Amino acid sequence: MSSHLSKTTETNLHSNETSSSSSPTLINVGLGERSYDILIGGGLLEQAGTKIAALRPKAKCSIVTDETVASFHLASLEASLKSAGIEFKTVILPAGEATKSFDKLSFLLDALLSHEIERGDLVIAFGGGVIGDLAGFAASVLRRGVDFVQIPTSLLAQVDSSVGGKTGINSSYGKNLIGAFHQPLLVLCDLDVLKTLDPRQFKAGYAEVVKYGLIKDAPFFKWLSENRERVYNLETEALVHTIKTSCAMKAHVVSMDEKEHGVRALLNLGHTFGHGFEALCGYGDRLLHGEAIAIGMVLAFEFSEKLGLCEKGLSPVVEAHFKAAGLPTRIQDIPNFEEFSIDTLVDKMRQDKKVERGNLVFILSNAIGDALVYRNVTEDQLREFLDLQLSGHN
Repeated sequence: MSSHLSKTTETNLHSNETSSSSSPTLINVGLGERSYDILIGGGLLEQAGTKIAALRPKAKCSIVTDETVASFHLASLEASLKSAGIEFKTVILPAGEATKSFDKLSFLLDALLSHEIERGDLVIAFGGGVIGDLAGFAASVLRRGVDFVQIPTSLLAQVDSSVGGKTGINSSYGKNLIGAFHQPLLVLCDLDVLKTLDPRQFKAGYAEVVKYGLIKDAPFFKWLSENRERVYNLETEALVHTIKTSCAMKAHVVSMDEKEHGVRALLNLGHTFGHGFEALCGYGDRLLHGEAIAIGMVLAFEFSEKLGLCEKGLSPVVEAHFKAAGLPTRIQDIPNFEEFSIDTLVDKMRQDKKVERGNLVFILSNAIGDALVYRNVTEDQLREFLDLQLSGHN
């Protein structure tokens, strides 16, 4: 880790397509006085200084990033801030899910305090979901709350974690169990940074894209089935449509249910299973978040079929899509899955944020594009299902 100084309501969707030289696509997250814009397009990193200076004139900034992102893109962001006359300092953290910890949170907060960030200043979360969650949470508690800007650099962060104000860290008990709702002031999704993203990380982010089609937009799932290769090839038009559609749906849901008291829970399709797998794997490279969620979504559809919520034969369609995308779809695809047991899995799943009065709540499905919150799963049903999955007799 290092810290170094460099001075110096309803979603409104504008459907203009973009390239590196055109105006960005804009989506507004409607939250009254706390509403903010998501900008999607090429070349936004170079424009970041101008946009941030207009948003908060004369504010100092602390950039929070990780070693991987810094090696590719930090110089561009710093140059943009310098050209806009913004004084800033930078904190560079280790890359990886393990950074979402109390230890790194403490280090980051001390660094931000040493930067003398005031309530009127800004934190810039410049990285993937880990940096966005950690920096956002640090901003939410620093001096009882300072504002922050999200500049997501992974597909997963651009389509999901940078939008909606969920911030936090992991615990040994489970994923994202310590955190706060803290909305950003602005989200800048620069398509160009995806060109340097590790292919495995891109695929993991794609799992969260598919989620939007599965929960509420069957036509989008069909579109992805026909255009996935274009997305993987980073074709601008396909990539803009992918990120725009995902962000628009999340923005709409967040505007209706900011703090997940109702419909926002649908965004957790596959997460009850997936977060359990991540916890057992220790939040490292053994299993990335999107990989865990891909497996979790396949299991959610199989569980829905087993419970009679949806017609038979949908889970193979979902599984085939994820397989074609190069993602894992089975518990057996997790390295050293033999270490898992029904008891340890259920214990981790019981720490899910959706648990109500000790009872597990699942996001399941009536059909592709029609997810539901389901509260009637018994532990016997869950254990029987997990036993079949662990044994490979699904």
